[in-house]
This record gives sequence, structure tokens and C-alpha cells, in this order.
Amino acid sequence: MLHPRILVAKTADEAGVLAANEFEAVIAKKPAAVIGLATGSTPLPLYRELIAREKAGKIDFSKVRSANLDEYKGLAPTHEQSYRKFMQDNLLDHISIKPENTIVPLGQAEDIQKMCEEYEAKIEEWGGVDCQLLGIGHDGHIGFNEPEDHFPAMTHEVQLTEMTIDANKRFFESIDDVPRAAITMGIGTIMAARKIVMIVTGADKKEILKKTFWGPVDPQVPASILQFHPDVTLICDEAAYPFN
Repeated sequence: MLHPRILVAKTADEAGVLAANEFEAVIAKKPAAVIGLATGSTPLPLYRELIAREKAGKIDFSKVRSANLDEYKGLAPTHEQSYRKFMQDNLLDHISIKPENTIVPLGQAEDIQKMCEEYEAKIEEWGGVDCQLLGIGHDGHIGFNEPEDHFPAMTHEVQLTEMTIDANKRFFESIDDVPRAAITMGIGTIMAARKIVMIVTGADKKEILKKTFWGPVDPQVPASILQFHPDVTLICDEAAYPFN
């Protein structure tokens, strides 16, 4: 099994800076790089740093392509809690990336299976993901790949677990408003990325991090598959570092 390269930050903001260094290096080497993006509170310091670096002339996003990990099923791209709107508000509207070079699964697609196949085809057409950003759920999910009896390969629809629904209820008026299904890149799609950068902050993630990288590879801990990836950089704060 392979262990990740680990960078330990003092704060969440410092973790964002360290992650920005990784993405800046990828884009400097390949100006038309394909970057895989994620939503949630954890990557916000990274996105703020990337915006600042382009403004300072350190990064040029004009040729970069981006593909997002996931989206809620049923939400319009303009919905306040859609992941497309999150990405526009927190990154894409503030950098020079071209709108046609950004893809997020379409939650309102009439034919979900066809949309998933087209999503995979677009990533393949672009030549695959050069650097994929990940967070991790308390149950070890990456994207919306929940614990189950196998590792799903391709972009697909998934029914969300009660743990995930409960974790996301803070973003909605009530738990009844949280979507029960989502579309997510599959484990195979994620593993096909040339480089993976995972950001994890907070003491509540310490236990699952230890299981992910130092426990058995098990689809009940979906992120544990990363032990087979040859280029994973884990950026965590001191609170999340498993060996403190």
C-alpha cells in the first residue's frame, strides 16, 4: 500500500495556502490543466488563495478546464444550495476561466444515466484530470461515494445516507429540504486523476483519516482506495493529523 505525502498546517487558512501551492505548480507546468474541484467549507481558504494569486499575476486560469466532483439531484444550477452556484460564487466568477471550460454534473438532467456518460466523455475528451481536489466525510466518503459493498467506477447517481443528509442539513432551512440523492464522480474517475490533493481540517476528522490511509482498503471506507494511488498529497491541520 502507498502512504500519502503529508503536509501539516497550523490553521485552515494555512492549509489553503499549501493546497494553492500544489495547484499553482500543476498549472504552471500545464497551462491548460484539467483540475477537479470540490465544494463545502473546507476548500474555501484554497479558493480565496487561488483568486488572490491570479489577481497578483501568479496563476493564469484562462486556459484551465475544471470538472466538479458532484451535484445534488434535482437542484437547478441557480439554486442557492446547488454546487454549481457554490462554485460560481466562491471561485469561478472571480478568475479568468472560460465558462465553457467548467463542468458540474447537471442535477436536473432528464436522463441522469446519459448525463453521467456525457460527463465522463467530456473528462476523457479533455485528457483526464491532472489534479483532483478532495475532502472527506466522517464516514470516509469522497465526492458522494458513500460506504457500500463495492467501489463504484464511473460518474453515477447515489442515494445519500442519513449521516450525509444530517451533515448537510445546516445548509438548508430544514432537514426535509435536503436532497436525498446526488450525482457524483465514481471512485474509478477519481482514481484516474494524475494527482490528488486532499484537504482535511478539524479534530473530528482525525479518526477517519487514520482509517483511510492506515487501515484496510475497504469499500465501507470509500477513501481507503486512495492507498492504491501513486500521487496523493494530504494537507491537514494539526487537529486532524492522525498521529498527534
